[in-house]
This record gives sequence, structure tokens and C-alpha cells, in this order.
Amino acid sequence: MHDLESDGADAVRAGEELPMAALAPFLFTELPHLRDAFDDEITVAQFARGYSNLTYLIGVGEHEIVLRRPPPGANIATAHDMGREVRVLTGLAKVYAHVPRVLLYCQDPKIIGAPFYLMDRIQGVVLRVDDPHRPTLEPETAARLAANIIDNLAAIHALDYTAAGLADLGKPAGYVTRQVQGWTRRYQAAQTDPLPDLERAMGWLAEHQPAESGAALIHNDYKHDNLILDGDDLTRLVAVLDWEMCTLGDPLLDLGTTLAYWMEPGDPPALVEMFGLTTLPGNPTRAEVVERYTKASGQPAFDPLFYYVYGLVKVGVILQQIYHRYQQGQSQDPRFARLGGAVAACGLMAAEAMQKGRISELFGA
Repeated sequence: MHDLESDGADAVRAGEELPMAALAPFLFTELPHLRDAFDDEITVAQFARGYSNLTYLIGVGEHEIVLRRPPPGANIATAHDMGREVRVLTGLAKVYAHVPRVLLYCQDPKIIGAPFYLMDRIQGVVLRVDDPHRPTLEPETAARLAANIIDNLAAIHALDYTAAGLADLGKPAGYVTRQVQGWTRRYQAAQTDPLPDLERAMGWLAEHQPAESGAALIHNDYKHDNLILDGDDLTRLVAVLDWEMCTLGDPLLDLGTTLAYWMEPGDPPALVEMFGLTTLPGNPTRAEVVERYTKASGQPAFDPLFYYVYGLVKVGVILQQIYHRYQQGQSQDPRFARLGGAVAACGLMAAEAMQKGRISELFGA
């Protein structure tokens, strides 16, 4: 069996424990195979490296299931809507092989204090920059993995969302404008410190909106640590996780989000230490990511600058929302204390990209 530590399952953080006295009877009633496998102990670990919804690994006998719930203090309805995430996963399973199977959805907050759902645990490797158990990636392996990651994003954008039953998941018309306005509002609601670079980038986005490139099912948080890889072949994708922000929208905005996570050597340390796997030898630059995506997706050639700056603003605001919750005492996770610097770094990178008119080699090697 795959080592739990290699995909981040560890001790549950203080204040985020599951109320097993209420949860266990519910599980045994709704999933009788767990009751039949019960051998006097239920183990609970937490996938502790994510920053959004809370994810737990529950072991009952030989069975392992994953539980997802919103974080305490979250009031961002769409990003933490468990029912919506269940609907997306269930629909995707009809047209896409790389999603976990949903086992159960519970809307009743009386069980654990919030809605939650359960899904199959998928065995594999999740690569994270700060994981001491992360396997070494040789340059050739890193290059092949990057190519497959980019090609898979293009494949997601080509999925038949009508066949998935998700044609009404979002409103593609006007998506770019709504996203620019929406992330600006979210930043204003979660602001803790003056961030002039990020604020200028928001104004620049409002003034430089391109025509929409089309409508597709988009993941909206597509990056290395939301992927499960084959432990025997780290270039092969087994599953894509964290579909909580999935919607119908402009696929190039989705690419922009991925580009914002795609670090290059010389980028700000506050972001490289969080997302720096792509700085390893063998990885393409952001400009090369765009080139491969354009070929894989069949998109006409486009200027990626707007989409990259958008991605940086979006990632910066997401981190700012989490940092705001930490500042308000709604989370005790010590990792969140450093996020203020990461938000400022997103603004710095956006400023450099806008000034230089390019998305790669912003700070030099």
C-alpha cells in the first residue's frame, strides 16, 4: 500500500478534528460495508497540505475513504459548496476517467457541523514542493510529466459538458468581465494590508479585457498538487482532485490560473517555496507551457499576458482570503501566517509582467 506520508495524510490539526462519536454511526448506517469491516478501531488522518476545503482519510478495517468538508469560518459559498462539488464529480465521471468516485453526500450539518461528502481513496503519488518524502524527478521525467499535465488540461477543456449533465453549471457569456470584477470585490472584502502592485493589476485587467475565447468546462485550480500520479510512472496522471471551483467559462482564464502557479527559476521565494516544483530542471517555461497548450487544444494563437496577470490576481486573492481568515482567528493553521508575503509576491510578479510585456523570465535565472 502507498505510504500515507507521500500524499500528505498525517495527524489531524488541532481544532479541525472530526466528531467521530456522531460520524461513525452515520457511516455504518449509510455504508454497511464499513460496519461489516469494523475491527474495533477507526483511524483518521488529515491531508494537511491543502489550503482550502478540509480533507480527511478515514480507515475502517481494509477500507479507506476520503471525507471533504468546508473549513471553519468559510463563507465563500461557491468555493465551499459541497453539494456543487458532488454534482461536478458525479457528472465528470460520465465523460472523464480521472476523477474519484463519490460514495455519499450529507447535507445535514448536525453530523459533523457542516455538509460533507465521502469518496473513494485513489492510490498514487501527489507531488508537493515541501514534502520530504517526494520522489526525485529526473529532468526527462519532469519534462514528460509537464507535457502530460498541459495536454490533460487541454483535454479537460475539450470535454462534452452537456453529456456530463453540467451544461447549466455556469454562465459562459460575460465570464471574463464577471471574473475580473468578482476577484476585485473579493480582495476588497478580505484586504488586510495595502498591496499597490496587486491593486494596480486589478485596474489593468479591467482596462485590457480581451474577447472571450469560448466556453469550456474549466477546473479553475489546476496545478501539480491537485494531481494524483502513478507511483510506478510519475509521468502518468491517475486522477485530478479539488474540483470545488469548476465551472463553465473561458478556458484561457483556466490556463492563466495554471500559469500563475507555474514558477520559474528566479521567481519570488515566497511563491517558489509554495509552488516551486516547476523550477526543477526539465520543466518548460511559462511561455513554453502556452505554446504546448495552444497546440494540444487547437486554440488560435493568443497573447497570454492578460491571462497570466489574471491568474496572479486570482491566486493572490485566494491566498489573501485565507490569510484574512487566519488574521481573524478563524484558523490556527501556522502555515497561513506566511501567506501575506505570498500575496504581495503575486502582485510583484503581475507588475513585472505588465511592465515587461511578457510572462516568462521576469526576474532572470
